[in-house]
Amino acid sequence: MQVTTANELHLPVGKPVNIRLETRDIMHSFWVPALHGKVDLIPGQPNFLRIEAAEPGEYQGQCAEYCGAEHARMRILAVAQTPDEYEAWLEAQRQPASEPTTDAAKAGEKVFLDGPCSMCHTVRGTQAGGTVAPDLTHIGSRQMIAANYYKNNDAYLEAWITHAQSLKPQAEMPDLTHFTGEELAELVAYLRQLQ
Repeated sequence: MQVTTANELHLPVGKPVNIRLETRDIMHSFWVPALHGKVDLIPGQPNFLRIEAAEPGEYQGQCAEYCGAEHARMRILAVAQTPDEYEAWLEAQRQPASEPTTDAAKAGEKVFLDGPCSMCHTVRGTQAGGTVAPDLTHIGSRQMIAANYYKNNDAYLEAWITHAQSLKPQAEMPDLTHFTGEELAELVAYLRQLQ
């Protein structure tokens, strides 16, 4: 079974991993220097790459093809894990979203599902099935957001939801300023518990 993440690639140490690279809009170039050379992504032409990490650790990458206004803010994080750690991560990623357990997270799920979020994003195990934005089923387990430019914490999630355009101009994420302060806090509580 495949898993979907956003800008964070996990791989087992000592095992080759095949990656299918695609872009729907403009040229990009996938580049994690410690693991492999640059590989171009051309609209309408899938490309393939095989990488293998020799050591556990985190490897930083970057889009290496000028692709527009936010090119400098397109980072890739490759996390090389021991085979056991990788299998545990993979098994967790295969699961549907966890049920919210706190009152705030339960209220936040309702805000997410009843609002515009669910029209663009998927959260497996819920009615949210949007396909134009990243899958958020396990967003709480990711280290970073917004193409790995900002830490995945409450403050940046709130800022990304309400003012994405000030953090990353021309991003496809619109500014969603209609939430009350309470709704925003509940929404963030929901997203943070999606491990």
